[in-house]
Order: sequence, then structure tokens, then C-alpha cells
Amino acid sequence: MTTQHTAAQAPAVDASSVAADQLKVFIERLERLEEEKAGLSADIKDVYAEAKGTGFDTKALRKIISLRKKDHAERQEEEAILELYMQALNMA
Repeated sequence: MTTQHTAAQAPAVDASSVAADQLKVFIERLERLEEEKAGLSADIKDVYAEAKGTGFDTKALRKIISLRKKDHAERQEEEAILELYMQALNMA
């Protein structure tokens, strides 16, 4: 018979089976990456603020960045669906 664990119950962990040194390395790497991510987020915020100060619309900039991440076919499909929905709602 197998034992099932509920969300409230966690399986017992034998501390001696955990490679403490390896775990510490992972935690330290993740902490460093989180710090870098926070720094990059602050830099991105600063660039958006600079662009806004120059007169650019930051919502439009974010949309353009989002669109540039997609390939051409994906963009076309998304635009076609949007156009279809807008026509259905008499918005076109």
C-alpha cells in the first residue's frame, strides 16, 4: 500500500541526505541573481522614466517591446484575431 501526502503534509526529509554544500551554492547563486534582477528592474524603470521625460508614451514602448518578442506569424495571427473581435463588437 502506498502512502499519499496531502498538501498540508510534506514528506519527511532526512537532513543527512541533503547535500548541504550543494544546497548552499544554489541558494547563494539564486540570491545573487535576485540582486541582479532587482538592479536590472531599477535600470529598466529609469530608462522608461527617461523616455517619458523626453515625451514618449511608455505604454506604447512596452507594447512595441512585447510585439518585437513575437515572430511575424504570431503577430499576424494575434492582430487578425483582435481585428475579428473588434468587428464583432462594432469597434472597427
